[in-house]
Formats: sequence, C-alpha cells, structure tokens
Amino acid sequence: MSETNTLLEKLDTLVARFEEVSTLITDPAVIADQKRYVKLTKEYKELGDLMKARKEYVQVLGGIDEAKDIIANETDPEMRDMAREELDRCEARRPQLEEEIKLLLIPADPQDSRNAILEIRGGTGGDEAALFAGDLFRMYSKYCERKGWRLEVSSANEGAAGGFKEIICSVTGEGVYGTLKYESGVHRVQRVPATETQGRVHTSAASVAVLPEAEPFDVEINEGEIKWDTFRSGGAGGQNVNKVESGVRLRYNWKNPNTGVVEEILIECTETRDQPKNKERALSRLRTFIYDKEHQKYIDDIASKRKTMVSTGDRSAKIRTYNYPQGRITDHRINYTIYNLAAFMDGDIQDCIDHLIVAENAERLKESEL
Repeated sequence: MSETNTLLEKLDTLVARFEEVSTLITDPAVIADQKRYVKLTKEYKELGDLMKARKEYVQVLGGIDEAKDIIANETDPEMRDMAREELDRCEARRPQLEEEIKLLLIPADPQDSRNAILEIRGGTGGDEAALFAGDLFRMYSKYCERKGWRLEVSSANEGAAGGFKEIICSVTGEGVYGTLKYESGVHRVQRVPATETQGRVHTSAASVAVLPEAEPFDVEINEGEIKWDTFRSGGAGGQNVNKVESGVRLRYNWKNPNTGVVEEILIECTETRDQPKNKERALSRLRTFIYDKEHQKYIDDIASKRKTMVSTGDRSAKIRTYNYPQGRITDHRINYTIYNLAAFMDGDIQDCIDHLIVAENAERLKESEL
C-alpha cells in the first residue's frame, strides 16, 4: 500500500471522531463537567487542524490526477501548459503537506499547551553562579516579552553579590510549557567573574527546571490539612513591607503514590504585598509540585525513548554551555553551536528552541513509525 493511501486512510478514520467531538462540546452535560470539557475542546482543536490538512491534501491529490489527465488527453497547448503549471505546484506542495500531516498525527504531549512554573537556581560556583542565574532570569524575561507571555515572580532569594541563589516564577501564555520545557537542565557558564583579579576563566553552573502548571482539578489537595504561617517580607519596599505580614508559608503532608512515602512540602511566597495573592500563588505552586511528582514516571518513560528530551528526564544533565571569551553557545543535546552570545542572553533563543523541536519531532516520527 502506498504512503499516500496509508495517510489518507488514517485521516479518513478521524472524520467521524471529529464530528462526534463537535457535537459533544455543545452538550450541556459535557460543558458542566469541566475536566472532560477542557479535554474535548483540546481534542477538537487538534482534530480541526488535521481536518484542514486533510481537505488540502485531497485537493492536492485531485489536482495532480486532473492535471495528468489534461496533459495526456487535451490537444489545446494552452490548456496543457496550464495543467503542467498546476501539476508542478501540486507535486511541490504534496511532500511538504505529507510531513505536516505526519507531525499532526503524532499525539501531542498533553502538557504542551499549559502554562509553566520556571525555577532557576545558582549551582556550583558561589557568587558567580548566582550572578549567572540572574543573567538566565533576564534572558527568559526578555524572551517571554518577545513572545507576549506574562512572567510573574513568586519568590526570589538574592545572591550576596547580585543575581539570585534561587528565583521561581510563573509564565502564562499560549503553549508556554511546550516551548520552555527544552530549557530544563543544567546550564554551564565559562567566563571571567567580576570577582576574579587574575583574569582567569571560571566555570560555574545554574540549574533550570520548567514544570507544567497544574490546573485546580489535576490534583487532589485536602485544603483543610494545609498549615499556613504568615511573616513579614524582607527587602526593599519602604515602611509597609516590614509592618505588614504579607509573606505566606504553607506546609502540607503528601503521600507520594509512586513510593507510598509521606513527604512534607514547604512552600514560601513573598512576592506581592497582598497576602491573599501570595496564598493563591503558593497554592498554585503546591499543585504544580504534586502534579510534577505524580507525572515523573510518565516523563521518565518518554526520556528513556528520546535522547533530545534530556530536559524531561534527568534534570541534573548538562544541556548547554555559554562560553563568554569565545562568544559561543553550545547545546549538547543536538550539537548546536552559535556565536551570538550577546543576542542570545538578550532573549534571542528561539532559533535554538526551533532546532530542538525539529530534532524532537524527528525522533517522535521514528518512534511512531509513520
């Protein structure tokens, strides 16, 4: 059976499901079940993209047959010339369209459309590692700005010489997790630190973790069992900060379903001067933390199959080196090297992410044997 027939058959089997989902999402009983409704609207969008591609594919295949027929049987030279042009156009579009359809047929990672929690921590290298964590935070802030995403800091622990020992933020927008997930791992920097008097190049590191933000109905939390404390936020902000107990700390005992062990989770949120807002953010981080732990097995399964997704599996893996003396960035997962460090640190990281997505898709295609 030809590849064309196989693809068409696969697409044809989805038509009935698309019609079924279209009906379901207008059913009041389904709309009332929020979890099911959200799942079905996502499926509707994905199937809608496939139906659009199917329509164009059928037109292209029809165009090829029709043009060949005209060339073989038509005597009018002008008609035959037009048919040749149409044939060339359709033949050129067909392989592109087949690749697009194959990628659409691979089930998308269900997490990709979610918002994300971004955590950056200075690793080995003391003050210099904290400064580098600050540089990474600035890089992601600029990148989010370019994408039109909203980045909000929920807690930050500043380094003695600047930068951050740790900074945690939430990123909101379209397809955030699906794009930022490639950034999870250890980022290594080679440069002469501001504190170095001899001009020697030092190596230090910061780790980045990108977690899919959990929806309220993804995890079950017994809110009655959360222990809350409030405290005064330190740092800049004038008189108000030290007088008002706006910082919140939550403690929660959670039984890990994978190990059966009860763990105490401790989360602090000090970022806004509004205590209810800080509580809301702390709860959101608690949900995400539990969701991430519960999904770790699923993530490890993917990582064992695909080497590009170092990100999803081993968060201690070194993924990228930033070499300042040479102005060079190397992503070790796909042997991607470029020499535009200044622009990259200014948020121009899309090209690297695009290369990672292409490598990831190639592996997914191989895996699905399409």
